[in-house]
Amino acid sequence: MTENTMSTEDRFTPDVTLRRNDAQHRYELLVGGKLAVQSFYQDLPGHIDFSHTETSPDFEGQGLGKVLAHFALDDVVATGKRIVPHCPFIAGYLRKHEGYEQFVDWPDSPAANGSGA
Repeated sequence: MTENTMSTEDRFTPDVTLRRNDAQHRYELLVGGKLAVQSFYQDLPGHIDFSHTETSPDFEGQGLGKVLAHFALDDVVATGKRIVPHCPFIAGYLRKHEGYEQFVDWPDSPAANGSGA
């Protein structure tokens, strides 16, 4: 499990925890020990395929999803795998933030579908 208590995306109080939960196949952002945001993925050979991201109602509109996306994408890059953004939220984040282009296989690309490059 990868865990981090700080992010460069936004400012936080020390009760925020970011982690990869391999058993549940999701990245998690917890506030005060309570699950605030989760981004689900499939761990495929050479790829992490993000399917969807959920924010608990109590934490909506606070920018926490962006923080989790930043952490999750950096973690995938660090593992040497490629990102497949089926999740609309993750796809939107990737379109707005530079630095991940060379690590992304868009769902309609041949590499993301298991053929081609």
